[in-house]
This record gives sequence, C-alpha cells and structure tokens, in this order.
Amino acid sequence: MQVSAIITDSIQESIRVKTAVLNDPTLLQRIATASHLMITCFQQGGKVLFCGNGGSAADAQHLAAELSGRFYLNRPPLFAEALHVNSSYVTAVANDYSYDVVYARMVEAAGRSGDVLVAISTSGNSGNILAAIEKARAQGMKIIGMTGETGGKMADVCDILLNVPSKDTPRIQESHILMGHIMCQMTETAVFSEQ
Repeated sequence: MQVSAIITDSIQESIRVKTAVLNDPTLLQRIATASHLMITCFQQGGKVLFCGNGGSAADAQHLAAELSGRFYLNRPPLFAEALHVNSSYVTAVANDYSYDVVYARMVEAAGRSGDVLVAISTSGNSGNILAAIEKARAQGMKIIGMTGETGGKMADVCDILLNVPSKDTPRIQESHILMGHIMCQMTETAVFSEQ
C-alpha cells in the first residue's frame, strides 16, 4: 500500500509549524514567562485552572493531569484542574444560564488572587473562554492564553499570549500540547528541585 500524501503532508506541516515556534525568540521567551507564572503560583500555594472547547478541552484536561498527577518526577500533586470535567455542572449551567458562562462561573467559584488561568482557544475568539478570562481578571488571577496565529480577541486580554504561528486548527493544537508539556516540565523541575 502506498503512503498517502495526507500522512506525509500532515507530518511536514506539523514540523514546519514547530520549526517556526523554535525560530521565534519572542515566543520562546513567552513560553518561559508562562512557565515562571505557573511556578510562582504553585510555590505560593495557588492553583492552575485550564479551560478550552472540543479538542482544546481535551488539551486542558491532558495538561492539568500532567500537573496534578505527575510528569517526569514522582512527587506530590499540584493543584491543577480542567474546568469542564464535571459534566453535570457544565450541562446544568449551559441549560440554566448559557454555555458562554460555564467557565466564568467555575472561575468565580474556584479562582483566587495569585492563581493562574490557562485559556485555550485556537481562534482566540471563543465566547466562553473570553468570559472566563474576564472573570479571572476580576478575581486577581494571571491569564496565559494559548491561541493560533493572530490571537483573536484574546490577544488583548491575556497576560501572556502563546500564539502558534498557524491558522490550521490541528497544527495549532499539536503545538499547544508541545508548549504545555514544556511548561509542565519546567514547572515540575522548578517546584520540586529541592526534593
């Protein structure tokens, strides 16, 4: 069976996007700064909350698990949670209020000054993500935004914007996981370096 061009083209495009990330010193510095925000948050006894929709919700849950479970080190858990994991809560709030507030209400309940919100939207324009950012800002939280090339509306409302240089959703999400894994490794290493 011949290898499909879809396979090779997808891999080549994923490599191209990640190479663009690697060659952008400003973006690399923002990944380091985002990691430092998370490190400081955990060192001060805070928590990191994640939110996203669809594939970005899966990424939010994946990255939260790397922190609350473990990444490389056998160590105590860190308080990290994806805000969509209680399906009864999400469906009740979406039904009784609006899907646009499902994350904002949980940020209001759980977020405290000094905590971090990692808001993930490939377009940067998701209404419920923007509402969560607004609520997080009001709670005194720091906001790390993970988006695509333009950053969308999130470009103006995040403390740190990690905007992948692509407009293709799958390639953006692949780079979000790469960036997220880097932040998890840097965080875990720094927080538990003395153990």
